[in-house]
Amino acid sequence: MIQSLPNLITVGRIVLVPVVIWAITSGNMLLAFWVFVAAGISDAVDGFIAKRFNAQTEFGAYLDPLADKALLMSIYVTLSIEGLLPRWIVIAVVSRDIMIMGAVLLSWIMNKPVEIHPLVVSKLNTAAQIGLAALVLASSGFKFDAGQAKDVLLVVAGGLTFISAAAYLIEWMRHITSDAPEASK
Repeated sequence: MIQSLPNLITVGRIVLVPVVIWAITSGNMLLAFWVFVAAGISDAVDGFIAKRFNAQTEFGAYLDPLADKALLMSIYVTLSIEGLLPRWIVIAVVSRDIMIMGAVLLSWIMNKPVEIHPLVVSKLNTAAQIGLAALVLASSGFKFDAGQAKDVLLVVAGGLTFISAAAYLIEWMRHITSDAPEASK
């Protein structure tokens, strides 16, 4: 039972994606904010349970980041459609994630699977993206002007998204062009 609990929590986070999209498009930004907070807490809880009780699974290792990306990308796209985020940040965030997923898929097709591990800049990038989404949802839900904080977070998230994409691309190019033996699962 404990082995599958983190994965069930992650699936629950995926189920929250359409809820948060509905909340944003319905103008219920306070609900969207609290659903986003609940999703963040669930991410921390499933990670804690998986590590603490040695309940990590290969399925969970793939599912967890997919759930995170589905949530963040959906929120970014929806906030942009609603005019709350500029298109350029959404294009940067979504393009980076598509590039990474495409590189992993291409590596598998080429029979040179790449080991997936987050870079430090990627963790900083994710934190900035989460912070920006939370600030936009909170300022809309609680009706306050985020002012320059939003502008600063836009620049930080945008810059880190670009740097992270470049770092992954460089790392992937080194891997794919290396003569090292192919990775095995």
